[in-house]
Amino acid sequence: LQGRIARGVADRIEAVLWFSDLRSYTRISDTAAPEQIIPLLNDYADAIISTIHENSGDVLKLIGDGTLAIFTGEDRSNACHAALAAAIGARRAVAKINQRRFAENQPTTDMYLGLHVGEVFYGNIGSKERLDFTVVGPAVNEVSRIAGMCRSVDQPLLVSSAFASAIGEPSKLLVSVGRYALRGVGLPQDLYTL
Repeated sequence: LQGRIARGVADRIEAVLWFSDLRSYTRISDTAAPEQIIPLLNDYADAIISTIHENSGDVLKLIGDGTLAIFTGEDRSNACHAALAAAIGARRAVAKINQRRFAENQPTTDMYLGLHVGEVFYGNIGSKERLDFTVVGPAVNEVSRIAGMCRSVDQPLLVSSAFASAIGEPSKLLVSVGRYALRGVGLPQDLYTL
């Protein structure tokens, strides 16, 4: 936003949206020793965030065990490919962390990830006392719901039909897992995975 960071200043942009969270985090946090929770979150956040940054993504928010990020650029297809590269890199990084944590007898988990592309408002939103630099709009709600569907369809990664269309030649990279109603979203969505 070129320094325009006042409350209510927002740009309408198109972005690839990333929403991930950790599998079984609630169970882990209920059963693990309290002093294990922060190191667990830090280990996985480091793996996920670093791969997002390495692939030109911007992390906007950490929500407990969840991560909201965007990938932007002049070319929608390139942004989608960058997000997919980050997804693959994050899964590899999480697998390495799991090996180390398992060897140290520490709790392990995995990542659920939803990817979507759409128009969002990007800027500072909030009260006079507390601002949040983020994205809002229906596409943000949709990517959150898509990530949530990972549990239901037993897939670690799901992408929307808009993402599949934007990536170009989706049949070479993606396979359909079916059409699903997403909570709070008007029309059912076709979802895909690698």
